[in-house]
Amino acid sequence: MEIRWDVLFIIIGGAIVTLLSRAFPLIVFSKLHIPEWGMRMLNYIPAAILSALLAQELLPLEDGQHWEVSHLLAAALCLAVGLLTRSLILTVGTGIGVVILYNLLH
Repeated sequence: MEIRWDVLFIIIGGAIVTLLSRAFPLIVFSKLHIPEWGMRMLNYIPAAILSALLAQELLPLEDGQHWEVSHLLAAALCLAVGLLTRSLILTVGTGIGVVILYNLLH
């Protein structure tokens, strides 16, 4: 098996960028004292990310497009699961599962 150096350098570069983008905030924020109001604000980040992803998928319809039934069903069930469990992983898993099941059955 031949090693392609350009691919190896891309993999190593990607690993370094990923490590730095995850380690840098951890190192910086571990040295800072974040006030209580700042910590409460950080608790809303997962919901904001999920809302942005959902809005991007459901809201902007271009001419001639229509809403996918599977996406609307998944959004409604994700909202229910998210409100009931407050678990990001269960909410995302529910959405993925609903879309997969809908597409398998139709």
